[in-house]
Amino acid sequence: QVQLVESGGGLVQSGNSLTLSCSAPTSVFYNLYTIAWFRQAPGKEREGVSWMNSRTNTEYYADSVKGRVTIYKDSARNTFYLEMADPRPEDTAIYYCAVDRRVYYNPVLGLDPRNYENWGQGTQVTVSS
Repeated sequence: QVQLVESGGGLVQSGNSLTLSCSAPTSVFYNLYTIAWFRQAPGKEREGVSWMNSRTNTEYYADSVKGRVTIYKDSARNTFYLEMADPRPEDTAIYYCAVDRRVYYNPVLGLDPRNYENWGQGTQVTVSS
C-alpha cells in the first residue's frame, strides 16, 4: 500500500482558483504509474476527474472539468496537483487522489476508480456561488 495525503481543500467562491495537493512516497516516482484525481459528491458515485501517466505524461480530463482544471506533478516535491481555475458550485465534493502502478492510455480505464489500488483520505472542496 502507498500512503497518499491530500491537502488544499476548503471553501472557495465560484471563479476563484484552488489547487489541491497530493503527497506521495518517493518510491512512487521511481516507477511507472498513473495518478488520478476523483471526486464524490453527497449521494453520488465516485467519478474520475483527471489522470496522468508517467510514461508519456499523457493527461486526460473528464468532460465536466475540461478546460477548467489542470493535473500536474512536481517530482522534486513528491507531490501531484489538481489546479481548479474556474470552480463552480457543481464541483463541490470530496476530492481524492489515487495512484496505480499500471500505465493507462485509455481514457475510460484511467477514469475508472476500480482500477486504482492506492487512495488518499480525501479533501473537501466546497464552491459557493
